Amino acid sequence: MNVSSILWGFSDGWEMFKRNLKHIFRNPESLFISIILPIILMLMFVYVFGGAIQIGTDYVNYVVPGIIIICVGYGSSMTAVSVCQDKVGGLFDRLRSMAIHPSALLVGHVTGSFVRNMISTTLVFIVALLVGFRPEASILHWIGVIAFLSLFMLAISWLSVIFGLIADSVETASAFTFFLMFLPYVSSAFVPTETMPSWLHFVAENQPMTPLIETLRGLLIGTPIGSNAWLSVAWFGGLLIFAVIGAVVVFNRQTGK
Repeated sequence: MNVSSILWGFSDGWEMFKRNLKHIFRNPESLFISIILPIILMLMFVYVFGGAIQIGTDYVNYVVPGIIIICVGYGSSMTAVSVCQDKVGGLFDRLRSMAIHPSALLVGHVTGSFVRNMISTTLVFIVALLVGFRPEASILHWIGVIAFLSLFMLAISWLSVIFGLIADSVETASAFTFFLMFLPYVSSAFVPTETMPSWLHFVAENQPMTPLIETLRGLLIGTPIGSNAWLSVAWFGGLLIFAVIGAVVVFNRQTGK
């Protein structure tokens, strides 16, 4: 790949990023839903279930990492819908006749999703602080939180792109939301995994959300992290590599690039 091709890719990717950013702010209800849903979940768990769940610390401090994961997952899943809308709406057919870099459309969707997730995650953190969340993180710990969340956002966003590319309809693409919303419930997001039946405890401990949540919890409120940080990097770093390659292969096949 020569320099001109790289510059061409950046230029087209920037234009597609601006296109997706305009779509986000011209469709504020989708941004609103991606924010309000995690906030409602957090308020429900803190004020309805929090009094009955004993985890040795304030429940709001315990539950915030899981709520953030759900917020990011839901926001990223909307990328699958946007990609599928472009496919069924005929944009892919137009790309075949346009001098546009093959990766630009996908990069635009992922970067737009990243910005939307950063906005919604920041607002959820602010609401969490208002209802009693008291993190003990230092500046380095906050940088770690941002780094792990960024890795998670990118991995899930690229995976959403694959789902949007292979889905035959927008309704099918939206099903990806249920997958991302369900997985954190079978993890340590809301209750310690030790309280689960033995077979479910094994599933919860060995799925990717639990090490990520435990890493964020450790960075934010000082609980032990152990090997969870490395497991998180392995899970979502590997998923990111797989999803990027998979998305490009599927996209090239569908557009004939």
